Amino acid sequence: MGRDLPPAPPPREATRVRNVALVGRAGAGKTTLAEALLAATGAIPRAGRVEDGTTCLDSDEVEVRQQRSVTLGVATVEHAGARITLLDTPGSPDFVGELRAGLRAADAALFVVSAVGGVDAATVALWEECAAVGMPRAVVVTQLDRARADVEETVRLCRQELGDGVAPLHLVTRGPDGSVTGLVSLLEPHGEDPEADRLRAELIEGVIGESEDETLMDRYLAGEEVPVTDLVADLETAVAKGTFHPVLCVAPLSGVGVPELLDLLVSAFPCPCEHGCPPATRPDGSPAPPLTCDPAGPLVAEVVKTTTDPYLGRVSLLRVFSGTLTPDTPVHVSGHGGAERGHPDHDVDERIGVLSAPLGAALRPVAACPAGDVCAVARLTSAETGDTLSSPGDPRLVPPWDLPVPQHPVAVEAASRADEDRLGPALARLAAEDPTLRVERSRDTGQLLLWCVGEAHGEVLLERLRTRHGVAVTTVPVRVPMVETLAGPARVTGRLVKQSGGHGQYAVVVVEAEPGPPGSGVSFAQRVVGGTVPSQYHGSVEKGIRAQCAKGVEADRPLVDVRFVLVDGKSHSVDSSDAAFQSAGALAVREAAAAAGTRVLEPWCEVEVVVPAEHVGAVMSDLSARRARVTGSEADPTRDRTTVRAEVPEIELLGYAGALRSVSHGTGSFGRRPLGHEPAPASLLAVSA
Repeated sequence: MGRDLPPAPPPREATRVRNVALVGRAGAGKTTLAEALLAATGAIPRAGRVEDGTTCLDSDEVEVRQQRSVTLGVATVEHAGARITLLDTPGSPDFVGELRAGLRAADAALFVVSAVGGVDAATVALWEECAAVGMPRAVVVTQLDRARADVEETVRLCRQELGDGVAPLHLVTRGPDGSVTGLVSLLEPHGEDPEADRLRAELIEGVIGESEDETLMDRYLAGEEVPVTDLVADLETAVAKGTFHPVLCVAPLSGVGVPELLDLLVSAFPCPCEHGCPPATRPDGSPAPPLTCDPAGPLVAEVVKTTTDPYLGRVSLLRVFSGTLTPDTPVHVSGHGGAERGHPDHDVDERIGVLSAPLGAALRPVAACPAGDVCAVARLTSAETGDTLSSPGDPRLVPPWDLPVPQHPVAVEAASRADEDRLGPALARLAAEDPTLRVERSRDTGQLLLWCVGEAHGEVLLERLRTRHGVAVTTVPVRVPMVETLAGPARVTGRLVKQSGGHGQYAVVVVEAEPGPPGSGVSFAQRVVGGTVPSQYHGSVEKGIRAQCAKGVEADRPLVDVRFVLVDGKSHSVDSSDAAFQSAGALAVREAAAAAGTRVLEPWCEVEVVVPAEHVGAVMSDLSARRARVTGSEADPTRDRTTVRAEVPEIELLGYAGALRSVSHGTGSFGRRPLGHEPAPASLLAVSA
């Protein structure tokens, strides 16, 4: 980074540790806010600018070029005797995997809302998701000093859109020109200001409503002045329970609100002991004792992020849930998830090297990483994102966090033979870093597919292949595999008669062919009478028929859902052979296709789309335009979500991830499963011809 950095903060007791994820829409100012916090604590000499590509947390070359976060940025600082780890998450829905990783490592979420952009639907959806798992939350209204910023309206929208328990912690003060100059705490009395008194009363009632002192509310309602020290203690209790959510206003560029936010993180945000640990089992699935945030407990840590450094190799970001991680310690690496993650299961032993406290791309060595803390470890050869590290003598497994199934395919081809040799290892490294990436070689088309969360996700992966791994690839249109079936029944003869020097080739088969029911595949039977085709060749005929059906008879489209019956034929005592009857069976398939004709079928999928109720109409309209058959919908009033079920041609799902994001304002998700094949329309065949 080219900066003289202070040493890493020393390890702290879990009660003095704060792990905070900064979340919010793209452009809300999360990275700028994090830079201001780093500069205020002395972690960096001055705050960088996103526009200049000089920020500490956006160090990836793609982030510098695009001027937005696409990876999880992590920095550990110290303030008021507490060790604070800030986890700056990307705001784009395409990088939700990085967001979920940040939430897994955090004990609380700080929602960053722009005073210009306000609260969008994606922020509300993420707020509800955090509420569902009991994640403590607070709100920071930022970008106060920008044109068209409306602080009061944004705070009002936060309270309206984010629900109960959201209350401002300060009032802003303004200078003669209307600019924000400072904050006034609502925990203190304000004399003759009715609006301030009203907001203060709401704040105090919300805070002491969660107090463990049951008499405090009665004393307050009786007119007794509650000491500020008591209110601060109860504020921490309320935030830790996830039922009260303070709103703070910060202008990062001018520094207004930055000290207050740092104090809030230390005094009111929960420590790891209060947030609890995820469940853990043995690697074989058997139960294990519950984990506690105990530095002396059994070692259990999780890899929440993996990056590749050109000098250090693979760097793993770890959240330690239990025990204490020290350098040169042997650990057991458990990676389970199989097809769900797209990575193979593994259980191996490794040895920990140097431990570091991350500050963006810089790593500062630390002596140990106790329970509740976050650290980075280099050169773990087998550990991937989502893997668990534990003691070899007492291995544990923490289930990976929920991730979306990637639904946006990108077909790639190596630009040269040298690139082709490097492509496989490069993709393996990308998949180890990013659990939302799934690499697949299509069995039907042979294309190499990168299944991504969205278009922007795919663009970043291709850029990393080029810049980080030196692999040039070209993208090609994704091919949806079409198949064919017979248009009607036919009785045909497959004849192979060849004479040459020595043994000839002789095989004649008479086959009845007809279309089968959808999904039946290729079936074969025989009704040969009198041994005209010897029984030892019946399997040869079937093998030839199936091989030709798999290859197809036209345009390399496989023949499916057909039924063949061997009814007659001829053989020769010398010239007949297994190979000859295989060839005759294949010839019979081609003859049947020529006689009966074929129909082209396209694959269909069963799709479930989950969106807020207000977007159901737009989703159904878009699905109808994609030749979909909507089969039903089901509302979930507890989450204000509706599941729309439909049957959709697979070719119409190309690009649907981006289209759904557009019509649902970033709040929708969908899943699919194969349904079968149906006749393709003539218009589609004309386009693909």
